[in-house]
This record gives sequence, structure tokens and C-alpha cells, in this order.
Amino acid sequence: MDSKIEAYFEKVTPEQQEATRQVWDILVKHRMPGFEPGLSYGMPAIVVPHSLYPAGYHCKPEEPLPFVSLAAQKNFIALYHMGIYAMPPLLDWFTEAYSQYSKQKLDMGKSCIRFKKPEHIPLGLIAELMQKVSAEEWISTYERLYKPEKKKA
Repeated sequence: MDSKIEAYFEKVTPEQQEATRQVWDILVKHRMPGFEPGLSYGMPAIVVPHSLYPAGYHCKPEEPLPFVSLAAQKNFIALYHMGIYAMPPLLDWFTEAYSQYSKQKLDMGKSCIRFKKPEHIPLGLIAELMQKVSAEEWISTYERLYKPEKKKA
């Protein structure tokens, strides 16, 4: 594991450390080809590397294009999935499938899925989610929705 990612996990509270590492392992193991593990804004992330998408993230081009990030917050573990935010059919699938994996109420923002108790994290659903979007599909969606158009001369 990358030393910067390992350093992140070493700072996670003992109560959240095992679950956060389990989620990270699922993200890495089940990512589609083209995505790579890395850091994005200080969080462990699955990104589209510059080798595949040289332009990087439009907000900060020196950063690779983010796709999924993981954070251990004070009261929850958060999974930030940009595909859920950008792709309504994926959001629909996820919200419907969630009830098949968990009896807990889904606690979600636009791209943030919050898990207050580690034992309630639906690891199987997260694994399945990681198989729903290819790197090429994410790049296409990102460019269509978020990349600013170049001004015409």
C-alpha cells in the first residue's frame, strides 16, 4: 500500500480503523480497469490517473480525476462516489439495491454515503457498485457534465 494512504489509515480512530480498511480493500479489489488507488484531497481515493486522463481534475489539474474517495469522519465513515452524483440511473440502482443489503436507513447526500456504525456497511453492495462504471464511461460523463468548455476564439 502507498505510504501516504497507509499514513491516512494510521490516523483513523481504533473504532473505525478496521471497517475503513475493509471498505478500502473492497474499493481497490473491485475497481474497474483504468482506475488506480491514490490520494485525492488528502483522502484515500480511486482515481483516473494522469496516464489515462492527462488533463486531470478541472478544479485542480495537478490532481488526477477523482472517482471514489473514502474518509473516516468524527461520527461516521463516508464514501464519496462521484458516479452516483453524476449518473441518475446509477443513483436509482444504488438506492434500490441498498435495501437488499442493509436494514438501516440510507444516509446519503449528493455523492456522500455515510455509515455511522461499521457493522452496517454493506461491503457486498460497495463491491457491486465499483463494477458499475468503467474508467472510460466516467471520463465521458465527467467531460460532458463538468469539464468547462473551452472558449471559442
